[in-house]
Amino acid sequence: MAAGSWKHSVRISTEGDGHVQEDTCGYAGATAWVIDGASALLPQLGLPGPSDPAWYARNLDLLLTDAAMAAGVAPAPQVLADALTRMDQLARTLAGEERIRFPSAALCLAQLTGDGVEILALADCHAVVELEDGSLVHVTHEPADIRIGTELSADPVRERELRVLDRELRNTPGRLWVARREAEAAYQARTVRLGPARRVVLASDGAWRAVELGVVGGPGGFLAAAGSAVPAQEMLLALRTLQSELDESADDATILTLERTFHDR
Repeated sequence: MAAGSWKHSVRISTEGDGHVQEDTCGYAGATAWVIDGASALLPQLGLPGPSDPAWYARNLDLLLTDAAMAAGVAPAPQVLADALTRMDQLARTLAGEERIRFPSAALCLAQLTGDGVEILALADCHAVVELEDGSLVHVTHEPADIRIGTELSADPVRERELRVLDRELRNTPGRLWVARREAEAAYQARTVRLGPARRVVLASDGAWRAVELGVVGGPGGFLAAAGSAVPAQEMLLALRTLQSELDESADDATILTLERTFHDR
């Protein structure tokens, strides 16, 4: 029987403006992921890292590696739930029962199955999957701040109050779910099961900004640019140049492009 695992062709992560790198990405066995640590809005706990979100992204990366190697070919929610259970155990040693101020992240995860690939998305990370028939599927979950609305831009004080409230209510019924320390979040994610894939590109929302600003044309343009290292770097450079011209604060940007490999077992 042929079993599958991932190999990467592109892996790029660039720091944005105003804070340390809070993205990371990785893969192990049948599982691959991009993690986008949520920039601190509530008072930080002072976890042992450059920032609480950076600490979280790095440690969830390690815990996903452990969970992926233990799970083999398992459903994507199961792999993430295992990693978040491990995160909760770690959190108890560092932060007790604190949940609201505990750091969190958006996440996109690709999990090989026996006959295809499963994509799991929490919040605003993205995946573009090129299937064997040549069709493309774009998967994401929910923009992190969509519940705030844009009509408050003229009232920054009120906008910040609502952003804080939104952050405090995350991972509760009816609100945005993110990766934090609750295993239940894995089952609140958007999960899409697809057939065999040629390539998968996982990206943080900072990298996906290249699509939103028209640097590349939609998911197809993003997939084409992310297919090899030089075009991917050129896309991110063009994005940074445009953001500078627009006086837009640049977020961390991470791209992980993967292909499936097979081996006999």
